[in-house]
Amino acid sequence: MAKSVYSKVDEYGFERSENFNYDVHDKFMSQYIRVLTRRSQRWNSIKGNIFSKPNVLKRFIRKGVPSDLRTSVWMRVSGGEEIRTNSSSTYNNLREKIDNQYIIDIIQIDLPRTFPENIFFSAHEYLPKMLFNVLATFAHQNKDVGYCQGLNYIAGLLLLATKDEEASFWLLKALVEKILPQYYIVTMTGLLIDLDVLDELVHKYEPVVHRHIQNVGMPWAMGTTKWFICLYSEVLPAETVFRIWDCLFNEGSKIIFRVAITLIRLHKDKILQTSELGELIGCFRDMRNHESVINCHQFMQEVFRLSGNLSNSTLSKLRAKYNQERTK
Repeated sequence: MAKSVYSKVDEYGFERSENFNYDVHDKFMSQYIRVLTRRSQRWNSIKGNIFSKPNVLKRFIRKGVPSDLRTSVWMRVSGGEEIRTNSSSTYNNLREKIDNQYIIDIIQIDLPRTFPENIFFSAHEYLPKMLFNVLATFAHQNKDVGYCQGLNYIAGLLLLATKDEEASFWLLKALVEKILPQYYIVTMTGLLIDLDVLDELVHKYEPVVHRHIQNVGMPWAMGTTKWFICLYSEVLPAETVFRIWDCLFNEGSKIIFRVAITLIRLHKDKILQTSELGELIGCFRDMRNHESVINCHQFMQEVFRLSGNLSNSTLSKLRAKYNQERTK
């Protein structure tokens, strides 16, 4: 596939960087188009209710949800559809209650900062307006969270994936209130506990890397907070993020850790080559350019090969352990 067929903007509206590797992208796309076609055929050939077959559903989702089915699948497996059904108010009714000027002002400040390199946010008026509606509606109905920086990136990418303002709201609600509890409250207790959990997991799976990071002196919060708080939305290529979210919505927050461990293992050699804090932070920042990360299909295979057998029950025990330590 010739380089000339590619514009400087990807299919989701993101401008490609000056050092964008077209050769790697050519190789990836020549394979991935066939993967997408095959997965679409497989999803369309499903007989019966796949949602009643959790093992089959997990296998299908791990191999990728077709873009035209993402909204309906995400709503179903995340609990977003159930939350909407059980809500005493419709999204439109909730949106009409936006009246807190403080919340309105801080969200409006963040709107221009949300994916400024994306033409759908910078060149169009309707998408920033939809983003404002989703964030402000959520902030007004969830008083414990309100508005937290990082939610704008998640909601923005939800809108790019679903092209549906209402679905994006319910999915954001499912993420913040069900899948990632206490990540976005003022104390960020859930996030801090999960950074402690990550520390233990890296120590378990990659003790040499763990020791090196400790010796260089990089706190996990400095290198990986965006991984957790933005769910990789400002960290990895959009298609890779959507493939991660396919699994996140279905399998829960353990997927965030499995991706983190995989990124660290794929970049082990580069991490160990660093000798000072700035170099190490730069290594974490540049992980989006790894060939395996660009090839999202291969990357997801690596996620389930390299990250061990991390279960939700194991994750719950680790969280309880570090929650108890923080309480003490």
